[in-house]
Amino acid sequence: MRSKLVAGNWKMHGGLAANAALLSALLTEIDTLPCEVVVCPPFPYLAQAQQVLAGSALKLGAQNVSQHPAGAYTGEVSVSMLREFGCRYVLLGHSERRAIYGESDATVAAKFEAVLAEGLVPVLCVGETLADRQAGETEMVVGRQLDAVLARLGVAALGCGIVAYEPVWAIGTGQTATPEQAQLVHAFIRQRVAASDDEVAAKLRILYGGSVKADNAAALFGQPDIDGGLIGGAALVAEDFLAICRATGVSSS
Repeated sequence: MRSKLVAGNWKMHGGLAANAALLSALLTEIDTLPCEVVVCPPFPYLAQAQQVLAGSALKLGAQNVSQHPAGAYTGEVSVSMLREFGCRYVLLGHSERRAIYGESDATVAAKFEAVLAEGLVPVLCVGETLADRQAGETEMVVGRQLDAVLARLGVAALGCGIVAYEPVWAIGTGQTATPEQAQLVHAFIRQRVAASDDEVAAKLRILYGGSVKADNAAALFGQPDIDGGLIGGAALVAEDFLAICRATGVSSS
Protein backbone atom coordinates (compact mmCIF):
# COMPACT_ATOMS: atom_id res chain seq x y z
CA MET A 1 0.00 0.00 0.00
CA ARG A 2 1.42 3.37 -1.05
CA SER A 3 1.30 6.05 1.64
CA LYS A 4 -0.59 9.23 0.79
CA LEU A 5 1.08 12.62 0.55
CA VAL A 6 -0.31 16.13 0.24
CA ALA A 7 1.98 19.01 -0.73
CA GLY A 8 1.04 22.67 -0.52
CA ASN A 9 2.60 24.89 -3.19
CA TRP A 10 2.37 28.45 -1.88
CA LYS A 11 3.65 29.85 -5.21
CA MET A 12 4.61 33.54 -4.85
CA HIS A 13 2.42 34.16 -1.80
CA GLY A 14 3.15 34.60 1.87
CA GLY A 15 4.50 36.98 4.48
CA LEU A 16 6.07 36.49 7.88
CA ALA A 17 2.88 37.01 9.87
CA ALA A 18 0.64 35.07 7.48
CA ASN A 19 3.13 32.21 7.30
CA ALA A 20 3.37 31.97 11.07
CA ALA A 21 -0.41 31.80 11.43
CA LEU A 22 -0.79 29.20 8.68
CA LEU A 23 2.00 26.95 9.94
CA SER A 24 0.77 27.21 13.51
CA ALA A 25 -2.70 26.09 12.44
CA LEU A 26 -1.31 23.16 10.49
CA LEU A 27 0.88 22.06 13.37
CA THR A 28 -2.12 21.80 15.70
CA GLU A 29 -3.44 18.87 13.64
CA ILE A 30 -0.40 17.44 11.87
CA ASP A 31 -0.11 14.42 14.16
CA THR A 32 -3.73 13.41 13.55
CA LEU A 33 -3.68 13.52 9.75
CA PRO A 34 -3.76 10.29 7.71
CA CYS A 35 -1.06 11.39 5.27
CA GLU A 36 2.38 12.89 4.95
CA VAL A 37 2.16 16.68 4.60
CA VAL A 38 4.62 19.03 2.90
CA VAL A 39 4.59 22.81 2.55
CA CYS A 40 6.55 24.59 -0.18
CA PRO A 41 6.91 28.31 0.61
CA PRO A 42 8.88 30.84 -1.47
CA PHE A 43 12.65 30.79 -0.98
CA PRO A 44 12.85 33.84 1.36
CA TYR A 45 10.63 32.08 3.91
CA LEU A 46 12.47 28.75 4.10
CA ALA A 47 14.42 29.85 7.17
CA GLN A 48 11.24 30.88 8.97
CA ALA A 49 9.51 27.62 8.07
CA GLN A 50 12.54 25.56 9.07
CA GLN A 51 12.51 27.14 12.52
CA VAL A 52 8.77 26.80 13.04
CA LEU A 53 8.60 23.19 11.81
CA ALA A 54 11.66 21.92 13.68
CA GLY A 55 10.91 18.60 15.35
CA SER A 56 7.44 18.30 13.82
CA ALA A 57 5.98 15.84 11.31
CA LEU A 58 5.23 18.66 8.87
CA LYS A 59 7.82 18.47 6.08
CA LEU A 60 9.41 21.32 4.15
CA GLY A 61 9.81 21.53 0.39
CA ALA A 62 10.99 24.03 -2.22
CA GLN A 63 9.23 25.19 -5.36
CA ASN A 64 12.21 24.98 -7.71
CA VAL A 65 16.00 24.60 -7.81
CA SER A 66 18.97 25.02 -10.12
CA GLN A 67 20.51 22.01 -11.80
CA HIS A 68 23.95 23.51 -11.08
CA PRO A 69 25.74 22.83 -7.76
CA ALA A 70 27.39 26.29 -7.60
CA GLY A 71 28.82 29.03 -9.78
CA ALA A 72 28.00 32.24 -11.62
CA TYR A 73 24.23 31.73 -11.80
CA THR A 74 22.85 34.94 -10.35
CA GLY A 75 19.41 34.53 -8.84
CA GLU A 76 19.56 30.73 -8.68
CA VAL A 77 19.46 28.41 -5.66
CA SER A 78 21.32 25.09 -5.42
CA VAL A 79 20.11 21.81 -3.96
CA SER A 80 22.77 21.90 -1.22
CA MET A 81 21.41 25.27 -0.10
CA LEU A 82 17.91 23.83 0.15
CA ARG A 83 19.19 20.89 2.15
CA GLU A 84 20.86 23.25 4.65
CA PHE A 85 17.49 24.89 5.22
CA GLY A 86 15.80 21.59 6.03
CA CYS A 87 14.07 20.94 2.72
CA ARG A 88 13.16 17.33 2.07
CA TYR A 89 11.22 17.73 -1.20
CA VAL A 90 11.69 19.85 -4.32
CA LEU A 91 9.05 20.59 -6.96
CA LEU A 92 10.42 20.28 -10.50
CA GLY A 93 8.92 21.16 -13.85
CA HIS A 94 5.79 22.83 -12.51
CA SER A 95 3.68 23.98 -15.46
CA GLU A 96 4.40 27.62 -14.63
CA ARG A 97 8.14 26.95 -14.76
CA ARG A 98 7.74 25.24 -18.11
CA ALA A 99 5.36 27.79 -19.65
CA ILE A 100 6.58 31.12 -18.22
CA TYR A 101 10.29 30.42 -17.80
CA GLY A 102 10.77 28.05 -20.71
CA GLU A 103 12.10 25.08 -18.79
CA SER A 104 12.52 22.15 -21.19
CA ASP A 105 12.06 18.48 -20.45
CA ALA A 106 15.85 18.12 -20.56
CA THR A 107 16.35 20.91 -18.00
CA VAL A 108 13.77 19.37 -15.68
CA ALA A 109 15.50 15.98 -15.97
CA ALA A 110 18.84 17.59 -15.11
CA LYS A 111 17.27 19.16 -12.02
CA PHE A 112 15.80 15.78 -11.06
CA GLU A 113 19.30 14.32 -11.19
CA ALA A 114 20.74 17.17 -9.10
CA VAL A 115 18.08 16.76 -6.40
CA LEU A 116 18.68 13.02 -6.13
CA ALA A 117 22.43 13.56 -5.91
CA GLU A 118 21.95 15.59 -2.71
CA GLY A 119 19.62 13.03 -1.15
CA LEU A 120 16.40 15.03 -1.47
CA VAL A 121 13.15 13.86 -3.04
CA PRO A 122 12.26 15.30 -6.46
CA VAL A 123 8.58 15.84 -7.27
CA LEU A 124 8.31 15.69 -11.05
CA CYS A 125 5.37 17.73 -12.33
CA VAL A 126 3.86 16.63 -15.65
CA GLY A 127 0.72 17.65 -17.49
CA GLU A 128 -0.93 18.81 -20.66
CA THR A 129 -2.46 22.10 -21.79
CA LEU A 130 -6.07 22.46 -22.89
CA ALA A 131 -4.91 22.51 -26.51
CA ASP A 132 -3.00 19.27 -25.95
CA ARG A 133 -6.06 17.61 -24.44
CA GLN A 134 -8.39 18.82 -27.17
CA ALA A 135 -5.95 17.46 -29.76
CA GLY A 136 -5.95 14.06 -28.04
CA GLU A 137 -2.26 14.45 -27.10
CA THR A 138 -2.45 14.10 -23.32
CA GLU A 139 -0.60 10.78 -23.23
CA MET A 140 1.97 11.93 -25.78
CA VAL A 141 2.83 15.05 -23.76
CA VAL A 142 2.86 13.37 -20.35
CA GLY A 143 4.78 10.40 -21.75
CA ARG A 144 7.42 12.71 -23.24
CA GLN A 145 7.88 14.52 -19.93
CA LEU A 146 8.30 11.21 -18.07
CA ASP A 147 10.60 9.77 -20.71
CA ALA A 148 13.05 12.67 -20.33
CA VAL A 149 13.81 11.51 -16.79
CA LEU A 150 13.70 7.81 -17.66
CA ALA A 151 16.12 8.28 -20.56
CA ARG A 152 18.58 10.34 -18.51
CA LEU A 153 18.51 8.44 -15.23
CA GLY A 154 16.64 5.17 -15.62
CA VAL A 155 13.53 3.83 -13.96
CA ALA A 156 15.14 3.17 -10.56
CA ALA A 157 15.94 6.87 -10.20
CA LEU A 158 12.37 7.83 -11.04
CA GLY A 159 11.27 5.45 -8.31
CA CYS A 160 13.23 7.52 -5.80
CA GLY A 161 11.00 10.51 -6.54
CA ILE A 162 7.34 11.39 -6.82
CA VAL A 163 5.29 12.29 -9.89
CA ALA A 164 2.59 14.97 -9.79
CA TYR A 165 0.06 15.06 -12.63
CA GLU A 166 -1.26 18.59 -13.09
CA PRO A 167 -3.47 19.21 -16.11
CA VAL A 168 -2.53 22.78 -16.99
CA TRP A 169 -6.10 23.62 -17.96
CA ALA A 170 -7.24 22.86 -14.40
CA ILE A 171 -4.64 24.86 -12.44
CA GLY A 172 -6.15 27.92 -10.79
CA THR A 173 -9.02 27.95 -13.26
CA GLY A 174 -11.70 26.45 -11.06
CA GLN A 175 -11.93 23.60 -13.54
CA THR A 176 -10.95 20.19 -12.25
CA ALA A 177 -10.42 16.94 -14.05
CA THR A 178 -13.15 14.55 -12.98
CA PRO A 179 -11.92 11.74 -10.74
CA GLU A 180 -12.30 9.42 -13.72
CA GLN A 181 -10.31 11.70 -16.05
CA ALA A 182 -7.54 12.08 -13.48
CA GLN A 183 -7.46 8.34 -12.80
CA LEU A 184 -7.02 7.56 -16.50
CA VAL A 185 -3.88 9.71 -16.71
CA HIS A 186 -2.52 8.43 -13.39
CA ALA A 187 -3.02 4.87 -14.62
CA PHE A 188 -1.24 5.76 -17.86
CA ILE A 189 1.73 7.16 -15.89
CA ARG A 190 1.95 4.01 -13.78
CA GLN A 191 1.72 1.81 -16.86
CA ARG A 192 4.41 3.86 -18.61
CA VAL A 193 6.75 3.25 -15.69
CA ALA A 194 5.69 -0.39 -15.42
CA ALA A 195 6.89 -0.93 -18.98
CA SER A 196 10.38 -0.52 -17.52
CA ASP A 197 9.87 -1.95 -14.03
CA ASP A 198 6.65 -3.29 -12.47
CA GLU A 199 7.94 -3.01 -8.91
CA VAL A 200 8.98 0.63 -9.24
CA ALA A 201 5.62 1.45 -10.83
CA ALA A 202 3.67 -0.23 -8.04
CA LYS A 203 5.49 1.77 -5.37
CA LEU A 204 5.60 5.13 -7.18
CA ARG A 205 3.48 7.81 -5.55
CA ILE A 206 1.55 9.89 -8.12
CA LEU A 207 -0.13 13.07 -6.89
CA TYR A 208 -2.92 15.01 -8.57
CA GLY A 209 -2.77 18.80 -8.83
CA GLY A 210 -5.39 21.02 -10.41
CA SER A 211 -7.98 23.00 -8.42
CA VAL A 212 -8.23 20.40 -5.66
CA LYS A 213 -10.62 21.59 -2.97
CA ALA A 214 -12.13 20.20 0.21
CA ASP A 215 -15.32 19.21 -1.62
CA ASN A 216 -13.67 17.21 -4.41
CA ALA A 217 -10.59 15.83 -2.65
CA ALA A 218 -12.15 12.63 -1.31
CA ALA A 219 -13.46 11.59 -4.74
CA LEU A 220 -10.06 12.24 -6.32
CA PHE A 221 -8.04 10.56 -3.59
CA GLY A 222 -10.35 7.54 -3.64
CA GLN A 223 -9.11 6.60 -7.11
CA PRO A 224 -6.73 3.63 -7.11
CA ASP A 225 -3.78 5.39 -8.75
CA ILE A 226 -4.07 8.80 -7.06
CA ASP A 227 -1.79 8.91 -4.03
CA GLY A 228 -2.43 12.44 -2.79
CA GLY A 229 -2.38 15.98 -4.07
CA LEU A 230 -0.26 18.95 -5.06
CA ILE A 231 -2.36 21.83 -3.78
CA GLY A 232 -2.16 25.48 -4.83
CA GLY A 233 -4.60 28.12 -3.65
CA ALA A 234 -6.31 25.94 -1.04
CA ALA A 235 -2.94 25.35 0.64
CA LEU A 236 -2.94 28.99 1.77
CA VAL A 237 -6.09 28.54 3.88
CA ALA A 238 -5.40 26.32 6.87
CA GLU A 239 -8.87 24.82 7.27
CA ASP A 240 -9.20 24.11 3.54
CA PHE A 241 -5.76 22.51 3.38
CA LEU A 242 -6.42 20.44 6.50
CA ALA A 243 -9.75 19.26 5.07
CA ILE A 244 -7.95 18.13 1.91
CA CYS A 245 -5.36 16.28 3.99
CA ARG A 246 -8.11 14.55 5.97
CA ALA A 247 -9.69 13.41 2.71
CA THR A 248 -6.73 11.13 2.07
CA GLY A 249 -8.24 8.82 4.65
CA VAL A 250 -10.87 7.62 2.17
CA SER A 251 -10.61 4.04 0.97
CA SER A 252 -9.33 3.41 -2.55
CA SER A 253 -11.98 2.16 -4.97
